[in-house]
Amino acid sequence: MKTTNAAIEKIAPNIHQLTDEQEQLIKRIEKFSKDRINDGHSIFTIYGDCGTGKSVVLSQLFFDLQQASHDKKSDLYQTHNYFLVNHPEVLKVYKQIAGAENNVLKKNFMRPTSFINQLQNRDEKADIVIVDEAHLLLSQPDHYNNFYGHNQLEEIIKLSKIVLVVFDMRQVIQTKNYWDQHRLDQILKPYYHESYHLTHQFRMTAKSDLVHWVDEFSNGKLLPIPADADDGYDFRIYDSAEAMRQEIVKRNQQVGLSRIVSTTGYPSTLDGGKHYIEERGGFKMPWDQYNYTSTPWAEIPKSIDEVGSIYTCQGFDLNYVGLILGPPIYLDPKDNRIKVDLSKQTNTESIKKRKDIADPQAFLRMQRQIILNSVNVLMKRGVYGTYIYAHDPLLRETLLKSFAHIKKNPDN
Repeated sequence: MKTTNAAIEKIAPNIHQLTDEQEQLIKRIEKFSKDRINDGHSIFTIYGDCGTGKSVVLSQLFFDLQQASHDKKSDLYQTHNYFLVNHPEVLKVYKQIAGAENNVLKKNFMRPTSFINQLQNRDEKADIVIVDEAHLLLSQPDHYNNFYGHNQLEEIIKLSKIVLVVFDMRQVIQTKNYWDQHRLDQILKPYYHESYHLTHQFRMTAKSDLVHWVDEFSNGKLLPIPADADDGYDFRIYDSAEAMRQEIVKRNQQVGLSRIVSTTGYPSTLDGGKHYIEERGGFKMPWDQYNYTSTPWAEIPKSIDEVGSIYTCQGFDLNYVGLILGPPIYLDPKDNRIKVDLSKQTNTESIKKRKDIADPQAFLRMQRQIILNSVNVLMKRGVYGTYIYAHDPLLRETLLKSFAHIKKNPDN
């Protein structure tokens, strides 16, 4: 099996052959940018689930825009363009790309808050701004992160002529970043706006039935595991977290970039110390440590001995992922649905109260869906395989019984 493990090689421009759909989308957005550059605020939105090639499109698009900004014959000559990334680990990858491409500089890549504050302080405006993973933009003030506006997307639009954004509502993982289609539509309503939906799954080499099973799981519906779940894809359910860890270590030795990840529900405090996850079979591993290096967490060799979180893994490919579904995720025997016990959620920051949502029931639904969204993101990390262990006994037993009915791959 040939694998490309460096994240920079997976999204860098001019490396991979783009699909016809991706090429046409890039051409459409470039034309959109040239046509709208002098016509006030305009927005183009790309929608797409995990693994649908959004970052590849954006990387090539920004490279093209930057070449055009230095081309005297282009309508985009001398435009001042930025690429915004809210995820610190993903930002590291883009800055690595910047060092290797003509006219694509590290200073072009920024966190949204830095971009907003710097341009406001300098009383400047940008021409074209790309926002990767815009579902991570703050949709309320956050003084801890030095954002004092009402909504980051609103502020970015005010500071830019053209904004190109990527949205995936399934990847909303914190209440302070909460988005839904209505909230987004209200912000876009005053402006000229076009959109496109990417649907083809590039990351997981799994059949569409299994991808659908994952999506339904994160909607709270437990379907039977598809009969072809292991057809060309290594999908497994484990009764022991330690046995799953041992298999992930084997995969890492074989092809690299294979890691254990988990939802929350286990002790974790930002105090600089190690906090451990303990589970069946003698499993005991520490959570991922804060990564001060310029290398993404999953590409650091020693991270095979840590458990990755949604904050280190979102936006990244893994060859094989071993996912622990923590204590908040359980199967309700009354209606056979996947539910969330908020009392067992240890990352309380992700479900923090919002003043602008007064309906308690609506807020509870939001909190629970945010946790299920993190499940969806983590389940879709594995390119070649996904292994799952559930803390909840009934969920674990039900998954194991369903898995026993499919033809398993004997090649371990």
